[in-house]
Amino acid sequence: MKARDATQAQAEMKEVPLNISPNALRVLQKRYLAKDENGKVVETPEGMFRRVAKNLAQADLLYGATPEEYKRLEEKFYALMATLDFLPNSPTLMNAGRPLQQLAACFVLPVEDSIGGIYDTLKHQALIHQTGGGTGFSFSRLRPKDDMVKSTGGVASGPVSFMKVYNQSTEHIKQGGTRRGANMGILRVDHPDILEFITCKTDKKEVTNFNISVAVTDAFMTAALNGEKYELLNPRSGKPVKQLDALEVLKKIAEAAWRNGEPGLFFIDQANRTNPTPHYAMIEATNPCGEQPLLPYESCNLGSVNLETHLTQTPEGRYEIDWGHLEDSIGTAVHLLDNVIDMNKYPIAEIEKCTKDNRKIGLGVMGFARMLFKLGIQYDSEMGAEMGGRIMKFISEKGYEESMRLAASRGVYPAWKGSLHEARGQRARNSYVTTVAPTGTISMIADTSGGCEPEFSLVWYKNVMDGEHLPYVLDDFIQTAKREGFWKDDLMEKIIENHGSARGIPEIPERWQKIFTTAHDVAPEWHVKMQAAFQQYTDSGVSKTINMPTEATVDDVLKAYLMAYDLGCKGITVYRDGSRDEQVLNVGISSKEKPKAEVSPMDSVAAVSMPQGAETLPALHGEGYGGRSHPVKRERPVRVSGETIAINTSYGKMYLTINSMNGQPFETFATVAKAGGMIQADLECVCRLISLALRYQIPMHEITRQLIGIQDGNPYGMGGNRVLSLWDAIAKALASYHPPEQKQGMAAVRSARPEGLPCPDCKSPLVHTENCEKCYGCGYSRCW
Repeated sequence: MKARDATQAQAEMKEVPLNISPNALRVLQKRYLAKDENGKVVETPEGMFRRVAKNLAQADLLYGATPEEYKRLEEKFYALMATLDFLPNSPTLMNAGRPLQQLAACFVLPVEDSIGGIYDTLKHQALIHQTGGGTGFSFSRLRPKDDMVKSTGGVASGPVSFMKVYNQSTEHIKQGGTRRGANMGILRVDHPDILEFITCKTDKKEVTNFNISVAVTDAFMTAALNGEKYELLNPRSGKPVKQLDALEVLKKIAEAAWRNGEPGLFFIDQANRTNPTPHYAMIEATNPCGEQPLLPYESCNLGSVNLETHLTQTPEGRYEIDWGHLEDSIGTAVHLLDNVIDMNKYPIAEIEKCTKDNRKIGLGVMGFARMLFKLGIQYDSEMGAEMGGRIMKFISEKGYEESMRLAASRGVYPAWKGSLHEARGQRARNSYVTTVAPTGTISMIADTSGGCEPEFSLVWYKNVMDGEHLPYVLDDFIQTAKREGFWKDDLMEKIIENHGSARGIPEIPERWQKIFTTAHDVAPEWHVKMQAAFQQYTDSGVSKTINMPTEATVDDVLKAYLMAYDLGCKGITVYRDGSRDEQVLNVGISSKEKPKAEVSPMDSVAAVSMPQGAETLPALHGEGYGGRSHPVKRERPVRVSGETIAINTSYGKMYLTINSMNGQPFETFATVAKAGGMIQADLECVCRLISLALRYQIPMHEITRQLIGIQDGNPYGMGGNRVLSLWDAIAKALASYHPPEQKQGMAAVRSARPEGLPCPDCKSPLVHTENCEKCYGCGYSRCW
């Protein structure tokens, strides 16, 4: 341990007061704190941090620590987490010191080209998902579709078919689990089935539990840049079977990503250039969010330093980075993560061996955007990117200092002989030290921004009683606005109207418009530059979404790909706003064209808790919907137009008719095939009430949020198309509906910012950030 004076050592033994926000407490109670057999929470946040600290400090006893040294280390670990200076990944918080004791977030499993190998890996996937881990696979070893199978005389079905098998397994294993099962599927660009793989997620009913990435090689990228063809290789024989135009294939990848955000690119040769143990195994796949390249049968445990808590304020009120405090936190965090490897209970023996042979850890960051706010630095600027690189360089240097200190007392990692570290004369305890991983719910527990991403919005919606969400502006912005003298009572309304951004609001000085950057303010090239700045000093990869506006083109995606490759990134994921097919496009007439009293068509579940425009403002003023003091009922004309939607349910096919008037949903009718009696009567009752609400101009999202998620014990379907009840089906249909008047005039309207599907827990929209989906309402996350 570092030498500290007696005063510091004594201070470490003091109880640390927790500063957990009400929203963070709800997240902890729902997802992290221990519960009894009746589901009642029986643990406090202090108890959770104490449980984790006590468990992880025990690893030092394996290396000869005295009971006194063990107790001091427990207090250090506890203080590190209780102050929210650092948090380990979710499985560690959930499982350390509890019977499961599975502490790793992500795993990579090999898929061998045999039925036995394929189904052995399927079993291992199920075991990992059962314990709360995510899995990554390369399907590149599998022979292509229609290739010969000598043992049976038949033909192979190909990698994509087996991905679907793995997908179905995930669908069943994830039921009732603490964390949703997630996978990464990777195929090399030179595999003969690459074109089928690129488009395998076009049908949203397929591979719904997979993220996908194409492993692109240097040779492929060179061919694309030169306008040349490249060879497809049969992995069974290693022989070329066909040639494709490299640039055309890259364009197909870009077009698919432009449409729905996938596939991503995994620069596999770049990953292996920095693979510290190529003599042990080569990297072929990553974890589900793509930032963690791992060897076959390897796992990794992750954790993030909270940069926002490592600032200090000068007497003049300016913020500065407390580098000494940050150094202490980095050292303790590396020690904690190394201990996780020894305390982890591994799901299969092969994973335990590979993990302990290489001892990879992944120390990253959260709170970077909040830190920039306080320092007064613009995210999308040279100074912002320079600060990102400076921070990550410091974390890498100090992290390796601690890893080498641990190696001096515990020994280097077993695969060190023949490694890049040996070649550099660096006796390290861990083959990887740094990763910028998605922070998912842990950044919500710390009440800070996620990873190295910009803030998604300056306005958030707090979860309050009975599922209601109330808006509030980021505290940093309010404090700055009041200090600088530009705060006004109606400023929050203007920010909501501006989709959560300060940019372009005249009342906000230009300097502060730039400093308070949000994700959609940042041009794609600056997203890539920031990712590259962090990547330069990161052993693994960087979880970063390259946000693009709705109007971005396929060529814009291609430019981002080439820029990321040129700057040395290990992968890239782009996300064009509103590109997901399952997203509900929220369309509104421009404010210049819209009569003041008219209600905008808030026909999106996404509007429940994220700013979509001025339509959300009446709740702030206590006014009636549409800006009136009293809602006015619209009378039904003789003739209205609409459409009928067919929806499969457990009761048969339901036909829902939605009529509209003047661009507004106006009434609903529903029938279910082969149903009658009480079911049809209930449907008629609900549709009459919906129609009445619509005629009184109650926003669609207010109606859908009352119905969506209702379960009747007879769900139908799988994945994103799963229907939980007739009422859930009606809500989803209403949420996706656009009146014919709007569809015909799309060119004449502007789109408000669309968000993702509703959270499966609280029905707030899922936000796409850090290469995963996250709910700011309740803390649900698909991040691993």
